[in-house]
Amino acid sequence: MTALSHGRPGRPASETIRSRRREEILEAAIRLFAERGYSGANTQALADMLAVGKGTIYRYYSTKRELFLAAVDRVMRKLNEAIEAAVSSASDPLERMAQVVRAYLSYFAEHPEYVELLIMERAEFKDRPKPTYFVNRDANKERWLEKLRRTMAEGRLRQVPLERITNVVGDLLYGTMFTNYFTRRFHCVEEQTRDILDITFFGILSESERKRLAGQEKEGNQ
Repeated sequence: MTALSHGRPGRPASETIRSRRREEILEAAIRLFAERGYSGANTQALADMLAVGKGTIYRYYSTKRELFLAAVDRVMRKLNEAIEAAVSSASDPLERMAQVVRAYLSYFAEHPEYVELLIMERAEFKDRPKPTYFVNRDANKERWLEKLRRTMAEGRLRQVPLERITNVVGDLLYGTMFTNYFTRRFHCVEEQTRDILDITFFGILSESERKRLAGQEKEGNQ
């Protein structure tokens, strides 16, 4: 059982304390929702996990829906932090792409309960126009497009619409994450990273076959 950090009784003395307590609540809530499901989780169980009264939980999140969606948002925020930390030491654009793939797969392999919450959100909140995962992905898309734009300008990527790259790679990672979760294939991160990068960077066609198809396309356009 994890006891919630306490300062003086009543309202936390500073935003730092409030932020720490909020993180502790969300971390415990993620475990609780993953273990019991949305309908099976309740405020009393969460309060018991944290060794606090229910009033402490309500001080931060007034409804279970609000708590759950904040927990899912934390999952995505931590994913972004993990990716940013991974790419911070890579100066080469293609190496940064490799680090993104590795960090993404590692994050969900190390925290399968996070995948459970993404599934749960879609099942429980069909009224939401767009799940948190895609809201987050869209919010960060332009930043990654700009990185690809610079790399393409350097002549290191072939001239294709940039959103095709982000959509295809993003969907590939998204599908791999769920496949790993459902098959419990969490030990293959390095192998999967190599495979994804190999197919993404080099494709499946031989050099001669690419030239043959390119020639056919050129003839068809004449």
